[in-house]
Amino acid sequence: MIRFDYADPTTLADARALLLAYGEAASLMAGGTDLLVEIKEQLRRPRLVVDLKRIAGLDALQVDADGALRFGALVTARRLETDARVRRRWPGLHQALAELGSIQVRHRATVVGNICRASPSADTLPPLIADGAVLHVHGTAGDRPVPMEEFFTGPGRTVLKPGEIVLQLRVPPPPPRSGRVYIKHGRRKAMELATVGVAASLALDAAGRVSDACIALGAVAATPMRARRAEAALMGERPSEALWARAGELAMAESRPISNVRASATYRREMVGVLTRRALQRACGIALAEDRA
Repeated sequence: MIRFDYADPTTLADARALLLAYGEAASLMAGGTDLLVEIKEQLRRPRLVVDLKRIAGLDALQVDADGALRFGALVTARRLETDARVRRRWPGLHQALAELGSIQVRHRATVVGNICRASPSADTLPPLIADGAVLHVHGTAGDRPVPMEEFFTGPGRTVLKPGEIVLQLRVPPPPPRSGRVYIKHGRRKAMELATVGVAASLALDAAGRVSDACIALGAVAATPMRARRAEAALMGERPSEALWARAGELAMAESRPISNVRASATYRREMVGVLTRRALQRACGIALAEDRA
């Protein structure tokens, strides 16, 4: 473990001032499950670690009057995972949370920290993109909203500017007759990085046709990505196995995987097609069940 200075400010202004003073030599800490391991392994060498835990309000978790889920930068993965509202209304996110690391890690790791780590294989990113989540970013120029799908610029890189802090995240309420699913594929069933992750959000209109769709892919490009051509092919169509297969083929073509020790690019691309088809099938089944209820 290298030596570093530690600060635990009680206000956002103080935290922001420290980040600006130290620049790239400062690292924010919420849960610390990634940061402390990387410092120990000397993958990161910050001069200053800024702990957010004493800043009031960042641990808030609520469902707004309009039905949107809102949670702060200090809310842990386990707290969200065990929330009945998340399990019922945002099942794709709930599934991703249940598969994130070990239960010990989830008790400490924060979802916003998982997002800001910007790993292409992070489990929470595809379902949050598919759910239309928006980040609330605080900085010297004021606050700004950043849609999740626009937040990432590369592995470990985001649009955050010097001194900016992600305060909270808002997930819109699911529309009527909709289903949301996340499927993770890896070599193990637990404590595994995703070889491929696919999240699908699907809504049906009163006539039973697809009225809205979002397909988000993880671990198959430099950043999590949407399969927009596959989404477009679904719009206005009646659900069918042929439609899901077509969307899977288009998602395969859009993905940009690499080969590494966990899987080849060819295998990942094939799994995009398989998992996209399965995710759409399941999401449609949820939407139809809700319609019948």
